[in-house]
Amino acid sequence: MKEMFSTGLKLEGGKLLALDQQLLPDKEIWLEARTPHEMAGFILDLKVRGAPLIGVAAALALAKYAEDKRGNLSMDDFNEAAHLLRAARPTAVNLMWAVDRMIKAAGRGVRPDAGAVIIEAESIFEEDVALCAAIAKNGAALVAADDHILTHCNAGGLATAGIGTALGIIIQAHRDGKKIHVFVDETRPLLQGGRLTTWELNREGVPHTLICDNMAASLMRKGRIQKIFVGADRIAINGDFANKVGTYSVAVNAAHHGVPFYPAAPYSTIDFNCPDGNHIPIEERPPFEVRGAMGSFGKVRWSPENTAVYNPAFDVTPVSLVTGLVLDKGFFTREELLKSSIRRLGK
Repeated sequence: MKEMFSTGLKLEGGKLLALDQQLLPDKEIWLEARTPHEMAGFILDLKVRGAPLIGVAAALALAKYAEDKRGNLSMDDFNEAAHLLRAARPTAVNLMWAVDRMIKAAGRGVRPDAGAVIIEAESIFEEDVALCAAIAKNGAALVAADDHILTHCNAGGLATAGIGTALGIIIQAHRDGKKIHVFVDETRPLLQGGRLTTWELNREGVPHTLICDNMAASLMRKGRIQKIFVGADRIAINGDFANKVGTYSVAVNAAHHGVPFYPAAPYSTIDFNCPDGNHIPIEERPPFEVRGAMGSFGKVRWSPENTAVYNPAFDVTPVSLVTGLVLDKGFFTREELLKSSIRRLGK
């Protein structure tokens, strides 16, 4: 396989390496995924995360598996590894999309077609880079000079193979010289805004301020936020979408205060078999993620160990709260989404 590089994932010197996002922002440690099982563990543990990136990571893991065991890998073993990866994160449809492409590329022989599998994985990586660039361009056109922008969770280069989706828009606007300022929700329960988005914005030199999630509404009320861009992990064909839990609250507050609210994602995030948000599966995470926190500093717990916890990783925002959707294919207003399904708009 040829060498490939992104912010959070790379294939270098014959090794598939992932940046351990659990240890950011203080430690930049690269982990080698020697098998699909190891990559599935990285994805499950959120060492590798972001809807587009976990799809790319799964594809590369399967391609490396086929390359390393060329001629000695049964189709049954390949499919077992593929389905293990496919099940690692149930909400982000990009993962299923990428793995299904890899299964199809493997063919129907006794052994997977290693050459075809490698080509498909490289294509998925390069395609995501191009999709992110198109999203960034389409979304940056919505940003005005001196805008103050809110974002929730992390949807940048750590979540994709390219510049990012929602954060890619923000970074592109900064590169275009629009002199923006970004308010970053810390994003409970995993603090991906506080740990990861701020890390990326620091690297890019984008002016930003970190806030607690419950401060966003007061900033909107004061007129200090002009735009909101968020990512998406699965989009139903009616325009409803799932994103990191707390996004729905941001959308409700945005609607109340009249602040434009834009999800952004590649077409691989659209689930063409999902009619609306009620049909999006929501992953629930372990209780310790809410009882405390962990990172490069170690682990800390602030609640009694036996405290009952409800910890969905995502929530669903209805299309009625969306100002418009930024896709790689273009920008679609709420009115367009309500009149026609994404399936027809994307043609």
